[in-house]
Order: sequence, then C-alpha cells, then structure tokens
Amino acid sequence: MSTEPEETEPGTPEAATEGDTAEGGAREADGTAGARRGTGETARTGSDEVAGADAGGRPTPDTARTEAAATAPAGETAADTPTKSDKPATTARGTGPRGTGAEDAGFQGADAEGAGAHSADADDARAESAGTGGADAGSSGGGSDRAEGGGGEGAAGQSEAEAELAAQRVERERIERRKAEKQGPVEAGGKLSGKAADLLAAVRAVESGTKPMATVFADPEPAPRRPAPEPVRRPRPTPEAVVPAAPAAESVDAVRGVLTDGGAPDSLAPQVAAALGEGADERLRADPWLLLRVGGVRPEQADGFARALLGGEAAPDDERRGRALTGWLLEQAALAGHTALEMPALTAALAQRGVPDADEAVQNAVAEGEALVFQDALDPRAPAAEHTGDTEDAGEDQERPVRVLVGLERHALAEESLADGLARLINSVPKDDGSAEEWERAAESAKGSTAELIRATGGHGVTLHTGGEASLTEPATLLRVAADLGLRAWAATHGPVGRERFAGLLGGADRPGGSTAAPVATVAGLLSGAEGPGRDADGALALDLLVVLDAPQLDVETAASVVESLPDGVRLVLAGDPAVLWSAGPGRVFADLLAARVCPQIASRVPDPGPLGELVSGIGVGELNQVDAPGKEVVIVPVRDAGEAVHRTVQLVADSVPRAIGIPPEQTQVITPGHGGAAGTRALNAALKERLNPGPGRFAGFDPGDRVAYSPAPGRTLSGHVVKADATGLHLSCAGADVVVPKERVEQSLRHGWALTAHQAAGSRWPAVVVVLPADAGQSLTRPWVYTAFSRADRHLSVVHGVEQALPRAVAETGPKPRTTRLATLVAADL
Repeated sequence: MSTEPEETEPGTPEAATEGDTAEGGAREADGTAGARRGTGETARTGSDEVAGADAGGRPTPDTARTEAAATAPAGETAADTPTKSDKPATTARGTGPRGTGAEDAGFQGADAEGAGAHSADADDARAESAGTGGADAGSSGGGSDRAEGGGGEGAAGQSEAEAELAAQRVERERIERRKAEKQGPVEAGGKLSGKAADLLAAVRAVESGTKPMATVFADPEPAPRRPAPEPVRRPRPTPEAVVPAAPAAESVDAVRGVLTDGGAPDSLAPQVAAALGEGADERLRADPWLLLRVGGVRPEQADGFARALLGGEAAPDDERRGRALTGWLLEQAALAGHTALEMPALTAALAQRGVPDADEAVQNAVAEGEALVFQDALDPRAPAAEHTGDTEDAGEDQERPVRVLVGLERHALAEESLADGLARLINSVPKDDGSAEEWERAAESAKGSTAELIRATGGHGVTLHTGGEASLTEPATLLRVAADLGLRAWAATHGPVGRERFAGLLGGADRPGGSTAAPVATVAGLLSGAEGPGRDADGALALDLLVVLDAPQLDVETAASVVESLPDGVRLVLAGDPAVLWSAGPGRVFADLLAARVCPQIASRVPDPGPLGELVSGIGVGELNQVDAPGKEVVIVPVRDAGEAVHRTVQLVADSVPRAIGIPPEQTQVITPGHGGAAGTRALNAALKERLNPGPGRFAGFDPGDRVAYSPAPGRTLSGHVVKADATGLHLSCAGADVVVPKERVEQSLRHGWALTAHQAAGSRWPAVVVVLPADAGQSLTRPWVYTAFSRADRHLSVVHGVEQALPRAVAETGPKPRTTRLATLVAADL
C-alpha cells in the first residue's frame, strides 16, 4: 500500500514494518472512475470544498478500490519495503502472510493499531533505514513516534527525553530487583537446570509430538487465595536525569573497521558500539549476527554480513544465527504490540527464515538468557483437576490446557510486576482518608454514572472508567470530591494537550495546601518527577488517589512503572475510551483489565454531543451513520487518487476551513494512515510547508515557524513549532514549554507536524481535523483507526475520501487484531 499502515494492528512481524517501513510505500493507484457522491451533497471542487458542501452526507466511497503493490521508491532500503509471498505462516492466533524483513514473524499482520516496527508510531523505531545493503542506516526519516527505539547515540546534554528515559531505567532496575527476590518462571543466563531445564525439555517433547501437552505440564496443587500482600517497601530515590555515555571513539572506530570488512555501512558503528558495549568489535567479529541488535537491520542483511566475515562457516543452521533470529523476531513482535509469542508462531517464523531446527534455536536463546519461556493456563480461574489415581489416562484427561509462550525478559518482568502491583492495590483496603459515610454522601449528591464512579472509587483500590470525551467530566468531579475529603488526588494524561484540557474541566478551585494549580500532570512528567506531587521518603508517589486518563495508551512498561510507584492502599482509577487505538508500545493494558473483570467497571452514560459525537458514537459500535450537520461540522471531499488528495488537503487547511469555518491553519490537524506513500505524512507535510511556511530548511530541513512532531521517547509525540536554531540545537515550543533538541538528535526525533498518523494524534484534540483516506489506504483501515482519527476533532471534521467501500467495511467488520499478552492471565491468577 502506498500509505504504510503505520496504525495497523499487530499481528505478523509483517505488522512490524508498518510504521517503520514507512519509507517503503507502495505505488499509487492509478486514477479510477469518477467520484460517486455521498448520500447528501458533497463538497464542490476548487476552493469551495467546505463552503459549498452539504455536511450531512454519509461518507460514500467515490473511487474504485485498488490493490497496492509493494514497490519502494528509489533511495529507500530493503528494510522499508514490505513484500509478501503466497506461503502463509501458521500462528497460534491465525495465519500471517510470509514476507521479508520485519513483516513475517509469523504473527498476524499489518494493521496499524500499534503494529510493530510498523507499529503505530513505531514507524521509525528501528531507525527506518539501517541496513547492510549500502544504505546509510539510522539517517532516514528520523522517527518522531518511537524514534529512539532504534538508536544508540549519546545526547549532548540533559533533556526531557533523557530525564524520562533515565526515570524509566531506574524503575525497571527496581522492578528487576524485586522480581529477583521471587522465583521467576525461568532463570535467565548460563546453562539451565532444575525447573527451567524441565520446562525446556517439556517444550521440546510437546513440539516434537512425543508427548501430549497434558502429560508434560502437570499443574501443582492450587495455592490458597493469598491475603492482601503487605510488601516491605524499600527506599526508592526519585529518578535523576542521567546523560547516557556515548561509546568511546576508539570503540566506534574498531567497530567501523569490522563493519567495513563485512561490507556494512560504517554509519552503523555508533549504534553497534552502544548496543554491544565493551569489546563490541570482537563480539561482532565472532558473532556477525549480533548486527541484528541494531534497529532497522534485517536478517538477510545480517546474513550477507556474516558471509562476508565468516565465509563458508556462515550457514543457515549456525547456532548463532538461530539465537539471533529468535531475539530479532521477539523484538519485532514487541514493536507489533505483543509482549510474548506463542511457541508455534515463533517456530513457524524461524522456519520461514531458513532455520532448520527452530525448536533448538528457541532453546538456545532461552539458555543464553536472551528470552524467557512460560506456560500459562488458558483458564487460570478453573480449579485444578483432582487426580483419583485410578488410571494414568484419567489423570491426563483432567489436566487444564496451557499455552507455551516465549518473550523478552524486560516485557516479562514488566507484565508480571504490573500484575503483582495491581493485585496489591485491589487486595488492599483503601486508606481511611474519608469515611464510608462521607463517600456515600458525596455519591448521593451526584447523579448517574458519576455517582457510580465516586461510590466505586471510595470502596475499591482499582476502578476502571470507560467513556468518550464528554465523560471526562466524571473523573473531574471525582477529583473535586476527593480533594474535599482531604485526599491528595491527582490526574495524569497521555500528553500535554490532554493535560491542559482536563485542567480546564477542573477549573481554578483552591487545592489543599493553598495551591491554585490544577492537580494534573502527564504520565511521563509524573514518573520523571518533573510534574506531579513528588515522592515520599520511600520513593512512592505522595498521593492518595490517582486518575490515569487516556488509559488505552499505556504500554506494559509504562503501566508497571506507574503502579510500582503507588503506595499501598492508594486508590487508582484507569479511565479511557476503549474504542480508540491501543498503545504504540507492547501490551494492551486497559483492554486486558477490562477483559479480566477483576475490579469495578463504570461505563459513562454521558454522550458526546453534536453531529461529531453522533458520528463517532456510531463508528464505535460498527456503524457509519449519516448525520445532519447544518453547521458543516462534517464534510466529505471525494478524491480520485493520491495526488488529488494532497491538493484538496492543502486547499482545505490553507483556505476552505479558515474561510468557511473560521478555524485558522495552525488549529487544524491533518491525519493520514501512514508516513510513506504519495499521500502519507511526508508528502502531505512537504506540500503543507510549501504553502504555509515556505523556506529552504536551513536546519536539517526545518525553518522557524514550521509545525513539528517531536518524539522525546518511544511512543510519545509532542506537537509544537520551531522557534529558532543555534549551536545548541533546534529550539521548539511544545504546549507552551521550551524544548531544545540537540542537533545530533534532530533527524531521529523530529519530523514536520502539519500531518500526523492516528497514533501520533491519540490523546490530543484540535478544533478542526482533516482525515485523508487515499485510495490505496483501504486495506490498512480498521474501526479503531477510523474512530481515533475522526474523534480528534472538536468543531469540524473534513474527510478527504478516496477509499470507496473500504471505509464502511472497515467500520463494520475490521476490529482490533489481537495482541499476545499475559496480563489478564497473570492478574486472574493473582486474585
């Protein structure tokens, strides 16, 4: 497809190329038959798209649906171009097309819900180009979504990104120390023994077919339900910003020599040196497949590099190759949103990559501590079968079914720590900050679902709250009630736009302690200490109630950091719209908790108002309804091809919307399915810059006044504009805050921001939104993508519509594709 489905939901590692293969868009579909109009009048051509349009039309397709061919433009690396063959890869959840590069890890593919290197906003997580085929890795595109996921360079000075990443490192180290005190599912590192060895032997027996699953995984007697845990809290210092040390120049030079000998671009040297650490050159020469640890490098490129260094010793059955490919596939799965892969999916993907003994490759990776293996009961709440001992076969029939999963250690630790922390909060009695009678009186003074939310929060440690934008009035009321009861209550949002909007709902009422500032922070600011109430002597957040908004955007690592930072007995409310896209990072925390049903769930009954609210509400239940929009709240602009889509988009932003609706260009946001292609963010941003802020791009392609999308950390996007450039870097203004991006990081963490993907736009809203749907984007659309894109508009939505029947079909039939996660199972088992 011409627009890479950066927002496609995860499935196959093919899903993992969706965003980060953004450069490899497919060829544009040729112009198709003339546009068929929507149910009402559609916008006229020329400069009157908005002014002369009947906004009531249902988005009826106007162009023929086209198949996209995967051909990469000149200058792009093989890593950017998804290719497919006819041979399917069978996985535990379905069948994914075979492909090259990140696409074919054997788990279901490309849909932008966060998918892999294509993950929503992971578009450049793997540095977007880094290949051994002569491309200058790490330089193209610069990912603004999760750009730092593939880099290894050191920053010149302390920044918000470094502070946040340092805070996350501190939290992860603390989580790992805590998990080390418990018996893990497998001891990582060195040779396996004991339980881990038994488990690996069991996996081998199951995969070989010599034993049925039930005979090798005998569950222990069920443990009695544990009481509310009373963990001993160790002091946890507030994370400090630590500037990561850049690799030594000598190390980089030594690695550069190895890369040159193997025919790889020497621009990879800093990333390789940072990824492999001390003795990187010797390690790389001894094991050339370690090159796969650098973001953007693909297996076929690592194979070529290995052949150049090892000659005839480089064989498909080389143990080093199998081990490296196992780790690489798990990394692609994580970029696609999975926290683990089912064993059949992983072994099938390895077989596609030419690994003769996929099972042995997995075992080698586990033995070297590069992966962990688990066996989870499919129904953790089902009681263990009682063995009568009459016959061996009878005992086998009574065993609970399990699934065997393989995952990366950091995601396994985060998911288990998150489950433990949630169980701790759920099982603990909330602090006696307000009596039950006071909570009940507060609930009685409210109405409907607001009263239900207050009542549930007063009596439970964890509460889930679902609803659209209008439902935010309910958490706002909850925070005011908690403050009146004397609790230290805070809210946290995904980004600064959401923070300012929610602060407006809270108003300027006095806070405890005399402060008039609204108790709202971003999640990143809360964890880093830059925002929020600060931490107590034990390192826990100094609060009694935390309401996390935009909860669907929490990945497992961020969610684990939040929960681990909460003191015992705190009340936690996770609030969000379950119909939006899932997080850019691995996991689906909010959806898993809703499915687990381990805590109260309050569904808001406050509807989103107006024609936009009616349209979005219908999409949420799978219906693309015609809505009456007398104020031109919704306008459909049919187009025949991508070129016309770009032309109409520029015309809408620069002329029609300001003239007919009164919303200036700087308050209008363009949203499109992907970064690449003739109507992706790159093409649209180039056209919009030429019209709205032309200039030579004196600083790495940017000029003062340019709108930008800045990614300070993986999965986060801040909208802003360029103020100036000097020797220290590029100076930005993002949501009123001054940000300096060092010049060595501009290319990787910054892109123009007139046009964004839906994942970049999640958590923010604008007065006007123009959603661009070129003809070749049809296969990448899903209901969550359409819902997220359309719901970003406050007052006006224009749909540049060229996908014919693909839009109503996506809304009606294409929901989020599943991610393989363990959270629901772990939480249910803990409770």
